[in-house]
Amino acid sequence: MSVLRRELLALLAASPTAWAADCADAPGQPYLPPCQPWPQGIEGQRKADMGDGRYLNPVLAGDRPDPSVLKDGDDYYLTHSSFEAVPGLLIWHSRDLVNWRPVANALHEAVGSVWAPDLCKHGGRYYLYLPVKATPNDILVIWADRIEGPWSKPVALGLPKHIDPTHVAGEDGQRWLFLSGGDRVRLSADGLKLAGPIEHIYDPWRYPDDWDVESFSPEGPKMLRHGGWWHMLLAVGGTAGPPTGHMVIAARSRTLDGPWEQAPHNPLMRTKSPRERWWSRGHGSLVQGPRGDWWMLYHGYENSFHTLGRQTLLAPARFSADGWFHVDADDGAPLPKPQGGEAVPHGLALSDDFAGGTLKAHWQFLSGSGQMRRVRVAGGKLHLAATGAKGPGDSPPLGFIQGDPAFELSFDLDFDEGVQAGVVMFYSPRLYAGMGANAKSLQLHRYGQDIRAVPKPDGMARSMQLRLRCVRHVLTLYSRADASLPWSKFAVQMDVTGYHHNTAGGFASLRPAVYAAGRGEARFSNLRYRALD
Repeated sequence: MSVLRRELLALLAASPTAWAADCADAPGQPYLPPCQPWPQGIEGQRKADMGDGRYLNPVLAGDRPDPSVLKDGDDYYLTHSSFEAVPGLLIWHSRDLVNWRPVANALHEAVGSVWAPDLCKHGGRYYLYLPVKATPNDILVIWADRIEGPWSKPVALGLPKHIDPTHVAGEDGQRWLFLSGGDRVRLSADGLKLAGPIEHIYDPWRYPDDWDVESFSPEGPKMLRHGGWWHMLLAVGGTAGPPTGHMVIAARSRTLDGPWEQAPHNPLMRTKSPRERWWSRGHGSLVQGPRGDWWMLYHGYENSFHTLGRQTLLAPARFSADGWFHVDADDGAPLPKPQGGEAVPHGLALSDDFAGGTLKAHWQFLSGSGQMRRVRVAGGKLHLAATGAKGPGDSPPLGFIQGDPAFELSFDLDFDEGVQAGVVMFYSPRLYAGMGANAKSLQLHRYGQDIRAVPKPDGMARSMQLRLRCVRHVLTLYSRADASLPWSKFAVQMDVTGYHHNTAGGFASLRPAVYAAGRGEARFSNLRYRALD
């Protein structure tokens, strides 16, 4: 550990809240990793639990947007948008709202771009309602009798004009989906069909015209019954765009039919300045802690790190004497953990020895459909069948979400004569950066283009080791023929700061991934991931 980092951690211990605020609010200075004293988890990955009764956001680092949380007895389950990645809808488990472990993916087929899902339980059965952008758009439902699955095949509900469904059952037992735009629709008793027309029941609160926002876009309704009121939370202001755009608003009604009263202190949560640690805060869900107090799970972009996607955040909430709830903690500083509960082992290892015969749950194909048939895990290797002709743009890569501002990964690679394989930081088929190798040369990938061939280091044929290092958006690549040789640094380094939604759309994050293009097969082994200071 560097002397500077030790000094910063000592300063945090002496005055954590003031120090964190100073880091976030230093005039003219963006928030930078030295102001991020997160404890280190698996492989040095940052985690929220500080081990002293406090936590530091995010509770789920990396691209975990639109969190939907379910309290099921003493257990909490959470899932989030997975967009075009397959498998998707990874379900997480916690018993204290701070430490989360992965359980299983609920969706194993390509259905389109999966946006803000709703995870709920009704009559002893688990349900996931998921909007998809596809042809046509729709809201699908899947169900399972156990949270680990197996989950059913998706059933289309026939709702092409709405997103962000939330399931709720009224006092009379009637099941509803509340939808974007202040609408709702009645569900059948089994929750798998519509049982009535769409109804408009709420006109969301409007922010002042002089605020900098992306768009009005009322979405993400979340429902809660408390103190004789139905409380509705919504997100407005657009999910990206200006850092100050996204926000959480609230309304309440004595019945699900309305009328709905706007919260007098709207918005309940909003980024007011781009100097804050978290940008575009929104899409909040209220949940009771282990001892009955209240918390909000929501998402936000990390200041200066749109590339990591929208990360899952946690803040304490409180109900005031007039029955309204408030969220007023500084979520950029260490906060007291929820009381009670217990910590489950947090996170998951991203390194992979490819032992056994199945791919681990964190791996996802990041574009395209029907790609899983290209994968075989055997003999301690990932066997990836090549497809496409050019590179990552037409050969969907296999990657994973990571949540560290600085990290590196390395692996062994060999491939057939007609294959080009490599490693990239991948946002979409139109935007990626990295390097590949074929029988003749190395290949530079930049700006989503396969730019030029580069001579291989001496002695390198179709078997090699590759290493990718991404340190606060500076991407550096290395190669060598085998472990007996020093690493050869690739001649071009790249800044990938702009590889994100505000540049290219798509709502995704920039993820490390491997690919294989051409005809034949590439084999990856001994993949090692570690976070860096």
